[in-house]
Amino acid sequence: MALLLFARAVPMAGYSFMSDQDHGDHSGHSHAGHSHAGHSHAPKDFGFAFALGTALNLGFVIIEAIFGFLANSTALLADAGHNLSDVIGLLVAWGAAVLAKRPATDRFTYGLRASSILAALANALLLMMACGAIVWEAIGRFSEPKPIESITVIWVAAAGILVNGFTAWLFMSGRKSDLNIRGAYLHMVADAGVSLGVVVAGAMMMLTGWLWVDPVTSIAIVIMILWSTWGLFRDSINLAMAGVPAHIDLAKVKDSLARLPGVTRVHHLHVWGMSTNEVALTAHLVMPGGHPGNDFYDHAAQELRAHFGIDHPTLQIETDEIQPKTERDVSITDGR
Repeated sequence: MALLLFARAVPMAGYSFMSDQDHGDHSGHSHAGHSHAGHSHAPKDFGFAFALGTALNLGFVIIEAIFGFLANSTALLADAGHNLSDVIGLLVAWGAAVLAKRPATDRFTYGLRASSILAALANALLLMMACGAIVWEAIGRFSEPKPIESITVIWVAAAGILVNGFTAWLFMSGRKSDLNIRGAYLHMVADAGVSLGVVVAGAMMMLTGWLWVDPVTSIAIVIMILWSTWGLFRDSINLAMAGVPAHIDLAKVKDSLARLPGVTRVHHLHVWGMSTNEVALTAHLVMPGGHPGNDFYDHAAQELRAHFGIDHPTLQIETDEIQPKTERDVSITDGR
């Protein structure tokens, strides 16, 4: 997800916790500089929510397909196919949540946390594809209106509101802290909205006979789904590109580090999402006074966690007021 380029070694005077000469050799990186104070490596487990939500929605897909066939309703059969995509979305999010708990290995030194980012992106794309299918069907119904078995469709859609609404509620508590959980939540809210639209459209058509209500309602629902999905898509793309998470103000992080005792300057500051609910930071702190002691790192880690939700800070101490390299000066070391 992120490409790390090592700078050519530059000698530094005085004591440095991790000098530029140590970049290519992790043996020079003391664990005191990567303080785990305040870490939260055990986010809420949504395993039961995924299992129950998947089972309920898969059962509803089967029921909806059966009633769609019996009522000769293409609307119900199409919605059953749409709900099946939601089951796939839940399975993708569930799989990512499980993979994110896998321990680190020599090849994947951060473990498989980033799989949750890919799952959030996949869920956003699935939602957009589902919206495209709904719009396509709605456009077709403008030109060729199709009567529906209103009573059957209304009752089955009402059941869909309950199933999808309850499943969304299972994920509600994690929608703000975990982008992967937010993707599953939005999938279920969107499906509950579609079912509600079917109920309203069915009732209106029963009362008025206006067949155009069905496609108009579908398009209105799609607009609402896309409005809520855009944030998920934007944030998941940002995390996939190792961007600064949306909730973090990089200028404030830099200012917070610069105000730590003994720090005169902060540079080479990088913040990125390791997963949908964990954030990492690396920074160079210029401290002419020398090594600040382990308490400094613990305090810095607690501040970053409390104010910015940054779980994995790695701080490099420099004792000289040297001019930092620009990005153009950074290159892969040739080992000389």
